[in-house]
Amino acid sequence: VSTVCVLYTQGIANREWREFGRTEVIDNTLNPDFVRKFILDYFFEERQNLRFDLSVFQPLYFSLFLFVCFSHVQDFLGQAFCTLGEIVGSLGSRLEKPLIGIPGKKCGTIIVRAEELSNCRVRSVMLQFCGNKLDKKDFFGKSDPFLVFYRSNEDGSYTICHKTEVVKNTLDPVWQAFKIPVRALCNGDYDRSIKVEVYDWDRDGGHDFIGEFSTSYREMSRSQSQFHIYEVNFFTHTHTLVLSYLQGFIIFSTQINFTVAIDFTASNGNPSQPTSLHYMSPYQLNDYAMALRAVGEIIQDYDSDKMFPALGFGAKLPPDGRVSHEFALNGNPQNPYCNGIEGVMEAYYQSLKSVRLYGPTHFSPVINHVARYASAVTDGSQYFILLIISDGVITDMAQTKESIVNAASLPMSIIIVGVGPAEFDEMIELDGDEERISSQGRYAERDIVQFVPFRDYIDRRGNHILSMARLAKEVLAEIPDQFLSYMRTRGIKPGPLPPPYTPCPPPAIHPLLARRVSRI
Repeated sequence: VSTVCVLYTQGIANREWREFGRTEVIDNTLNPDFVRKFILDYFFEERQNLRFDLSVFQPLYFSLFLFVCFSHVQDFLGQAFCTLGEIVGSLGSRLEKPLIGIPGKKCGTIIVRAEELSNCRVRSVMLQFCGNKLDKKDFFGKSDPFLVFYRSNEDGSYTICHKTEVVKNTLDPVWQAFKIPVRALCNGDYDRSIKVEVYDWDRDGGHDFIGEFSTSYREMSRSQSQFHIYEVNFFTHTHTLVLSYLQGFIIFSTQINFTVAIDFTASNGNPSQPTSLHYMSPYQLNDYAMALRAVGEIIQDYDSDKMFPALGFGAKLPPDGRVSHEFALNGNPQNPYCNGIEGVMEAYYQSLKSVRLYGPTHFSPVINHVARYASAVTDGSQYFILLIISDGVITDMAQTKESIVNAASLPMSIIIVGVGPAEFDEMIELDGDEERISSQGRYAERDIVQFVPFRDYIDRRGNHILSMARLAKEVLAEIPDQFLSYMRTRGIKPGPLPPPYTPCPPPAIHPLLARRVSRI
């Protein structure tokens, strides 16, 4: 029985799955640990859907007189769906998913890990290993040894990165020289631990452990001669290496908060009428819903608990009809969190049925709302993203500019999506791409606002999936640079991976800071 994993990626426009690559085939085990890695380009602003299919190959023999035919039957073991962002956003960039696809059967789990590649000064290394007086494991004969190499991960776990061939019936094996990229061996960190295990190969897959040792690329490269000797238990080996050179890269991690604010002013039109920007058609999403889903489905990949605070502004609230520019879409001001983007969508639709669209259009209250909590964690451990979706003229422009200038010194970004046919001159001014925004003689410390009119990204053929993908790519494209600009101006450098976060807030802290958030 031989197991293989096939990776598929999905096109944005046609939604077709295409094979990206497949692992090597591993024999005789229900817990395969694949060596081959897949290298993908990662884009924060795009939803990159992935599918992993696992199958088993079973050999079949057919014989007729002197004619023999060998073939394979491929049995489906299960599959898992996720996004690349979901993997990157998981704790330690390690995602564990149940395999599905066979009704009524538990198919097992798949574990996928992502790590940013490093461009190393040393491009690759040539290694050759030999053993001396290894332990005898076979009752008849000697041993059939092979080596398994593991690189350590940032969380202390190990990932397999290479296997040698099996050398049959010897206690003094000489394995073939092999060339391996240094980034595969240690990802450019020359002091990162490299673990090597030695096994005696068995046909049934139950390989016998002989011994192990640990080293690092730096330790190996410091060898004064071509040979370096390690001794562990019964195992001794020597190696030779030949090096060539290249360059390096760096990776960091932090935590993220995402908040949604939706315009409920009367200029959007009566939600019960098809001409309204808030109209709830049974056949397609309105522009607000499309913008919310387009951005939210990407952001939620970086949030482990998938709970988002969702706010509205510009509406009269029941029962007394007071006008609010900062109300919870779910009707609970003490706990404005919604379960995933679907929960936000449901709260949005329910709000349309319960509140009365009114006005005016004030941005500053929701900006100040998020800024209050961003000001409490300025050490780089968390970052805040506010998505505002609105249809037109801002009526508190001076206060909004002051709020943005104040927020520019905080770990915070603001995304504004304009929906409908209105002119968006004020929103363009807030974007600050051409001229840094200012208020009362003070200029924003950095550019934190990204504005786009949704109409510029709507597909003319009516492909709403493509429209949402274009919008998300545009509005999220500046977030990584805005995030980095905050870290650099504060001199904040990457730290170790944060421990799993357990909310334990003091009474004075708003739920926005009390919830568990994930890395990006």
